[in-house]
Amino acid sequence: MTATSPPATLTALRRRLLGVLLLGLAGTATDLLLMGHYEDASQMIPLVTIGLAALATLGLAATSPATPPAAVMVRAFQAVMILLILSGGAGTILHYRANMEFKLEMDASLSGLALFSSVVRAKSPPALAPGTLVLLGLLGLVSVFRRREDPPSGNG
Repeated sequence: MTATSPPATLTALRRRLLGVLLLGLAGTATDLLLMGHYEDASQMIPLVTIGLAALATLGLAATSPATPPAAVMVRAFQAVMILLILSGGAGTILHYRANMEFKLEMDASLSGLALFSSVVRAKSPPALAPGTLVLLGLLGLVSVFRRREDPPSGNG
């Protein structure tokens, strides 16, 4: 592998993706804070993970576009994005289970598709809302896809 810079368009695209990622992280954190999603330790997990993701994103964005960031920086960013994905997946499961328990308390005869439909349409907690963290984590991973293997300028 050579130590050449990626094409300017690829660098610009990656910067824009990181900007979109930061906007998504800020919006999601704001939403969680406004909803009071900090009552216990488990509710702090997405906020802490979002904070780590924002720091990792800012750190990656602060690197010069002319010189690719150190492999350690890219790997740390990828690790935090995977943590964000896992956090979103776990949150979806927790929200789904909480809704299912509540729905079954209200109507023990619910089962199958009727139960599933009722659970995913519940407003509190929104069962699929943590999936936003999964999408943001995937966006972050896409922004650094093959970053260390960028082609020489003019080939990408």
